Amino acid sequence: MAVTYIHVTVSNPEKPERKEAFKFLVDSGTVYTVMPEGVLGSLGLGPTSTEDFILANGESFTMPVGNAYFEYKGKTRAAPVVFGSPDIFLLGATTLEALGMILDPIHRDLKPLPMSLM
Repeated sequence: MAVTYIHVTVSNPEKPERKEAFKFLVDSGTVYTVMPEGVLGSLGLGPTSTEDFILANGESFTMPVGNAYFEYKGKTRAAPVVFGSPDIFLLGATTLEALGMILDPIHRDLKPLPMSLM
């Protein structure tokens, strides 16, 4: 199965000038986006809460979660981000939806998400 990577700019909602672009693996099976704790700290971001997570093997654990701005193709949206391990850059479903995008599982690329209000 093919994988999909995209470049997304991440910034601090309180100081939007603190931003940097990163290469993310798109993982539509992951709810929240995951980034290294040290990278988020360098952007001046800190956790606002913790959340319980479950891995595919059934293992559960608690991780810190904060909020960041994500910019892709000229659109910037806020979404939760998990403070994860070094070298882990996963773009989750919540961020994809916030950006108005959906992963096409056949062609492995992003497409606009049809938006409905009702």
